[in-house]
Amino acid sequence: MEIGEKKISKHTVTEAETADKVGSGGLPVFSTPSMIALMEKTAFGLAKENGHDTVGTRLEISHLKACLPGTELTCEAGLTGMDGRKLTFRVLVRDAEGTVGEGLHERFIIDPERFMNKLAGK
Repeated sequence: MEIGEKKISKHTVTEAETADKVGSGGLPVFSTPSMIALMEKTAFGLAKENGHDTVGTRLEISHLKACLPGTELTCEAGLTGMDGRKLTFRVLVRDAEGTVGEGLHERFIIDPERFMNKLAGK
């Protein structure tokens, strides 16, 4: 992977992703947890395309704008830093009118088998 590399994903907000459905609020608007999942999925996808399995370890995001179900979103994850196994991404979610959310996301490169064995106490 190289600094500056990006992945862009498209997503349409569903009823199941609204704050009232996921329990993060009371309104039928795109929830912050669902936006975070979209950001993580896009960053994970960039790492995976480069042959790396990763786990998310840190997020610093702002959710700036509400969206209704049916809204088409674009999510961009760009690699901004690499320090050993730590990858840092700038993440950005937009709709047709502007920025919905943005921030920084860190992921660590892992060996999935070793990671799961460690959790299982093997």
